[in-house]
Formats: sequence, structure tokens, C-alpha cells
Amino acid sequence: MSQDPRAVIAAAPMRTLQIVVVALCIALNALDGFDVLAISFAAPGIAEEWGVDKATLGIVLSMELLGMAAGSVLIGNVADRVGRRPTILACLIVMAIGMYAAMHAEGVTSLSVVRFLTGIGIGGMLSSTSAMVAEFSNDKRRGLNVALNIAGYSTGAILGGLLASRLLAETGDWRSVFMLGAIASAAMIPLAFFFLPESIESLIARRPAGALERVNHTLARIGHAPAEALPPVPAEVLKPSITSLFGPGFARITILLTIAYFAQILFFYYIQKWVPKIVVDMGFDAAQAGRVLVAANVGNLAGAVLIGLASQRFNLRPLVAGAMLAGFVAIALFGVAGADLTRLSITVAIAAFFINAGVVGMYPLLAQAYPAALRASGTGFVIGIGRGGSALGPVVAGALFASGGSLLLVSLVMGLGGLLAAAMILLLPRETSANNG
Repeated sequence: MSQDPRAVIAAAPMRTLQIVVVALCIALNALDGFDVLAISFAAPGIAEEWGVDKATLGIVLSMELLGMAAGSVLIGNVADRVGRRPTILACLIVMAIGMYAAMHAEGVTSLSVVRFLTGIGIGGMLSSTSAMVAEFSNDKRRGLNVALNIAGYSTGAILGGLLASRLLAETGDWRSVFMLGAIASAAMIPLAFFFLPESIESLIARRPAGALERVNHTLARIGHAPAEALPPVPAEVLKPSITSLFGPGFARITILLTIAYFAQILFFYYIQKWVPKIVVDMGFDAAQAGRVLVAANVGNLAGAVLIGLASQRFNLRPLVAGAMLAGFVAIALFGVAGADLTRLSITVAIAAFFINAGVVGMYPLLAQAYPAALRASGTGFVIGIGRGGSALGPVVAGALFASGGSLLLVSLVMGLGGLLAAAMILLLPRETSANNG
């Protein structure tokens, strides 16, 4: 009897196709990172051209987060039902169309609708690629690869932010930022189409017609021997549904991870959405503000890579909780940095380092907590509900600023999310974070 293909992939060294899949997913998340932050880079220009106040701008900044919430929950479940590959391709097409449409928005309402729809594609992409990377990785590299996949978000924000800052400096037109996103998204469609196979774990869990042939085709592309038959169907088959996430063995984990992600991502998006506007209000121009946000994303990337490397050697639970607590302390330094670009850049980078390490450290926990039949659904639900809550972040911060709150006060209030998230992580069952591969 041939060996279970999942066990073969888990035990063998990473082969070329597996590395290509992981790299492509990282690139797609880099695209996500830029697409999400495009509105942040464009925000000062939008506010000036359309005369938008801070409270209204906070709502606009939150719209794609709401879309990402819907996309993560709904499309994550779709990815478990129909497969990772078609879901990723559909999300990519939605993102390309959404970025193009944002260039032609004529007011707050139309831009908000477009950003919401774009967010649906982004949210579905994140949950689908997270599952894909986990399922194409071996046991040794899974935690690192999942973390690097999420680190792609920050990479895209950094590279895209540098390009966006240059475009803004040269054109002065916020629409150029969305043009860049539309071109980049469209360019990724053929790459994903030709180089992303369907996940073997997903095929085995779903068992569509021709599943064995498709599994063996992918095994051959990787360089492994074909399987004689699909592994036996488990005695208890998990159906990809929200109900299953709250069934025996999963309810406590789902609740704790959802609250933790909700609180930490709210904290994360305070920096990502408000830094450009905060810096512009101190008297600097949009290009300078964009560079401060780039500094934050350098911190994001460093934190993501470090937590990914640490996941190979240490228990993630105390590392993640510690990073969340350190983020609360670090945001206070940003709050007292004053109108100095160097201090603002350094303090926001330090804060972002710890805050994003806390966010990214949760993804290996998610990949380990749920089996293949529920992986995209579980990841999608946690990040979807979390991102839905995170949409409150820019709105709450905007309301606090509009009521006269100081930068330090607003920063500390938003930082309370990190304290709550750390508490939830420490309450997780120990087995959830003991074996992150």
C-alpha cells in the first residue's frame, strides 16, 4: 500500500514546486499589503481634493477592512469547499478590477463601495494563501513559511509604499497609487494561473471527481512517486462550516483566537491607517508621510521574519504574548515623538515590529489548530471577524482625534488591544502552540 501523500510531503525536504508555491503566495500577500494600504497613501490627497474631515475619512479608511472581514469568512469557507486554486484566482481578478475602479471614483460613497468590494477579494486571498502555504510546506518549515507568507504583506507595503511615495511626489495625484495597484494585480493573474496547483490536502479532504489523478499529477510535479489510492475517509468527516468551528475540540480555540486577533489587528491598523494623516497634520507633505509609513512597514517585516524564525525553535505562545505586550509599551514612545521625522520613523518602526510580530505569530497557531477540511474556514473566520472589528480601529481613532485627543492618549487607548490579545493567547490550550513544526 502506498504511503499517504500528506505524510510524504510533511516528512520530505522542500522541493522546487513547493518553494515556487510558497514564493507565489508570498507575492500575492505582498500585493494584498499594497492594495490595503493604497487608501492610506492616497488619504491626504483625497481629504484635500474632496474636503473630507477626519471622522469621515476614518470611515472611508475602514471600508476595505469590512470587505476583508466578509471575504475572509465567506470566501475562506468557499476555499474549503471548491479548492484553494480557483478561489485565489477569483480573488485576484476582483482585486485588479477594484483597484482600477478606485481610480475613477468621484466621491466618498463610490470610493467606499469600491474599497469594500476590493476588500472582499483581499480577505479571501489571505485565508486561501495561508492554507495553501501550510499544505505545501513540510513539517520542518511550516511555521516559518506561514509566517513569511504573512510577512509578504509588509514587503508589499514597503516596496509599494516607496513607489507610491515617488508617484505622489512626481504627480501629486492620489489616483496614481490605485493605478499602480491595478497594474500589479493584473500582472499576477497569469503567474497564479500557470504556477499554482491545487493543494493535495484540499483534494484529499474534498475528494472531487478525478481527485487521485490530480493528486498524482501534483506529486509528479513535486518529484514524488504516485499514490495507488486516496487515504481512507476518516470515521468522522468534518464539514467545512462555521458550525464545525464551534463543535467539540474547536470551540474554545476558535473563541480565544478570534478575540486575540480582533484586538491585535485593531491595534495594528491604527498605525497602518492613521500614520500618514498624523504626519501631514504635523506640517509635513504627503510624500514625507508616506516614508514614515514605509518605516513602520520595515518594522512590520522585521517582526514577521523574526517571529517566523523563532517558531522553528521556541513555543510561540509566550513569544506572541510578549510581543503584544511590548507593542503597547512601544506605541507610547511614538505618542511622545513630536514633530520630528526621524523620531517618528524610528518609534513607529519599533512599535510596528512588536505589534506585527504579535499578528503574524498567530498564523502558525491557526495552521496547526485546524485540520485541512477546516483550515481555510478556521483561518478565514478568525481573521474575518478580527478584521471586521479592526474596521472600528480607524473610526475610533478618528473620533478620538476629532474630539481633541492627543497623539499619546489616542495611541494608548488603541494599544489596549494588545493587552487584551496577549491575555487571550496565554489562555490558549498548551497543545495548540506546542507543535508548530
